[in-house]
Amino acid sequence: MGTDAAVSGRVRVMLVEDSLVVRELLAYIVSRDPRLQLVAAVPSGEAALESLETVRPDVISMDIRLPGIDGLETTRRIMAERPTPIVVVADAVEDSSLKISMSALRAGALSVVEKPVATTHAGYEAVADQICTQLRIMAQVPVIRRRPIGTEWSGRTVPPVPPKVEAFAGHPTVVAIAASTGGPPALARVLGSLSREFPLPILLVQHMGAAFMEGFAGWLDGVVPLPVSIARDGEAMERGRVYVAPGDRHLELGAQRILRVLDAAPVGGQRPAATVLFRSVARQAGASGIGVLLTGMGEDGATGLLDMRRAGAATVAEHESTAVVYGMPAAAVRLSAAAAVLPLDRVAGHLLRLAAPETAP
Repeated sequence: MGTDAAVSGRVRVMLVEDSLVVRELLAYIVSRDPRLQLVAAVPSGEAALESLETVRPDVISMDIRLPGIDGLETTRRIMAERPTPIVVVADAVEDSSLKISMSALRAGALSVVEKPVATTHAGYEAVADQICTQLRIMAQVPVIRRRPIGTEWSGRTVPPVPPKVEAFAGHPTVVAIAASTGGPPALARVLGSLSREFPLPILLVQHMGAAFMEGFAGWLDGVVPLPVSIARDGEAMERGRVYVAPGDRHLELGAQRILRVLDAAPVGGQRPAATVLFRSVARQAGASGIGVLLTGMGEDGATGLLDMRRAGAATVAEHESTAVVYGMPAAAVRLSAAAAVLPLDRVAGHLLRLAAPETAP
């Protein structure tokens, strides 16, 4: 498990970045925050792995493009040898960097943030604040030893008996799924277990920096059978497609199966917000909706999922045994918003069973 950064009062940060200029800029950003303590700044994955045991950071800022062992492989080795919370710092403009970043999330990294630019750049302060915030928050996430890619992604024990699943009598027409921290690998696992013939449209909210949403959707499109795209305002839903909420915009289901992309105020500090999506599905689809709330920090989505359940929809929350962060699903369970509480590997099967009426003669 990761160390508890709160014990010392300051979060111990290791920077892994091959560019001397960017490494010094990140060191400056970290040093400005009194809640962070820079304990190492290294230029390669090899150097990070060599110093990990002696430095014992609470969180690691990981560059993706590294000489020798790249950031993805370094992430894999860290999560297999000495699990430590990892925040990927990536160039949001480069497609190849984005794809590697998403794969790093699947390998065990917790979040991805935009690489900082010169202090004179207009967006510098916002990027710097986001980096420090992510380092502080992710340092508190308990991480687990990860097995090699291709085997079970969670080292926690999954309950041998599936939790009780409430009967659902609706005729489903749409699925709404939301996730935050730990979401990309969880979504890849769930959606990757659905066939290309899955009969329902899927609306998806993933908390992630706006600069990365196009890359995230493109990455997800490449690893799951269903076509994935960023939702467009006024677009009509089609069965068997996944629509991702754009960066920094709410996604709603409107009348006549039309998608709405809104620049409304954040809800619960989030935009896109899971609760906004779920509440719109409760209004427009009622008992024909299916809502799924996966891993994530905070409580976004819980009250919206409750609205869906009250409208007669089928609702699911991820079980604590597989959630990277049991925050959002736990909030839904506390509110009795989830009719089913399932380990991640059982969510797709549950969705297939719920969707079966759609294909029935």
